[in-house]
Amino acid sequence: MSWIVLVVSGVLETVWAAALGASKGFSRLVPSAVFLVSLVLSMAGLAYAMRTIPIGTGYAIWVGIGAIGTAVYGMVALGDPVSAGRILCLVLIVAGVVGLKLLH
Repeated sequence: MSWIVLVVSGVLETVWAAALGASKGFSRLVPSAVFLVSLVLSMAGLAYAMRTIPIGTGYAIWVGIGAIGTAVYGMVALGDPVSAGRILCLVLIVAGVVGLKLLH
């Protein structure tokens, strides 16, 4: 169960990062509220998962999921640059996350 919660929390990290950008410095109410709710849920899920997952592994996986999700969101929805180098770096993050899970 902790691993599922950790993955969901990582996805919520992507949500709060996207909402933070959309809030335009907290000047827009709905994205600001989405940011706050998803941030709290993401942190709470991370804390729950770390009750049984080692802190280094849990945090690295949580950050990795959030980083990958945010980068992909930026490229797909916001027009961030897409290049072979960026894709390679994201693949390396995925490999690291999978490796940490397999070594746990």
